Amino acid sequence: MNVTGRQWILAGDIGGTKTILGLFKRGDKRPRPEHVERYPSRDFRDLESMVERFLDRYPVEVFSACLGIAGPVIDGRCRATNLPWEVSEASLAKCFGWPRVKLINDLVALTHSIPCLEESEVLSLNQAKPRAAGPMALLAPGTGLGQALLVHQEGHYKPIASEGGHVDFAPRNDVEIELWRYLHRQFGHVSLERVLSGPGIVNIYSWVKDSGRYGESVEILKGSNGSDLAQTITEAALKKNDPLCVEALNRFVSILGAAAGNLALIALTTGGVFLGGGIPPKILPKLKERIFLEAFTDKGRFRALLEGIPVWVILNSEAALVGAAIHAAAIHALELDQW
Repeated sequence: MNVTGRQWILAGDIGGTKTILGLFKRGDKRPRPEHVERYPSRDFRDLESMVERFLDRYPVEVFSACLGIAGPVIDGRCRATNLPWEVSEASLAKCFGWPRVKLINDLVALTHSIPCLEESEVLSLNQAKPRAAGPMALLAPGTGLGQALLVHQEGHYKPIASEGGHVDFAPRNDVEIELWRYLHRQFGHVSLERVLSGPGIVNIYSWVKDSGRYGESVEILKGSNGSDLAQTITEAALKKNDPLCVEALNRFVSILGAAAGNLALIALTTGGVFLGGGIPPKILPKLKERIFLEAFTDKGRFRALLEGIPVWVILNSEAALVGAAIHAAAIHALELDQW
């Protein structure tokens, strides 16, 4: 396929499970995706070989590229957290001859999209209203756990990168202390990501199962032979036909609510807290129950403050990709009428 046009932007959302690549052109309010492809990340030896396949299908002259990746980006380089990849701006520029290329953390890419999201692309979990120019936060459980902040400076929001998914998991009661001890015996350091992620759902499920409170169903045993046990557990919990799965997901949602509340206090996010990543949109019925918001606001003397902070779920599965495209335009001062 021969794709014509000038000044294309290439954007990427690189995750431990899947990577989304897209080519963007001018849009009314934000860059508009023209061609988007999804790839299983681990099917490729490196990012360059994946991008090469993408551009073989859509051969264009890339004017600017920005890729969000799951991992810390330092001096334009990143060793991916959940992939055996090392990615750098210099390597990408040399390989493809791009005049402009930027590598950013995947959560930073997602935060770039937040100010541009349409009402239909988010779901409110409470009735609180945001304060204009108030700080915002993002908590995104998926293959791993990401956190990022947004602060308002000089008339626009600026993302602040973080590796907050790897802070300590802080149990809040005797039951969660037992969960911490269970995970500590396996992993030593128990990060928040050990419980708030796809693998985290499996960890919580295993803990509940090994406690002996519930027996494991035949359906889950069959599902455990597949590639995504977390999805099998989640689906069974949402159907409410497996007590073990229901207990595991309830605990996950409660810990997620507490973590979101902690983040709201740390940054005083009067502009709101956003839940991103692959998991929240899949468990919307559970997030709408009291479990999440009760844990979110359960902060003692600061309950009233937390009750006034809005919480949204990001529904657009390509929001990080859009955010990377927005950043590609912004950092190179590409005015929309120049595209």
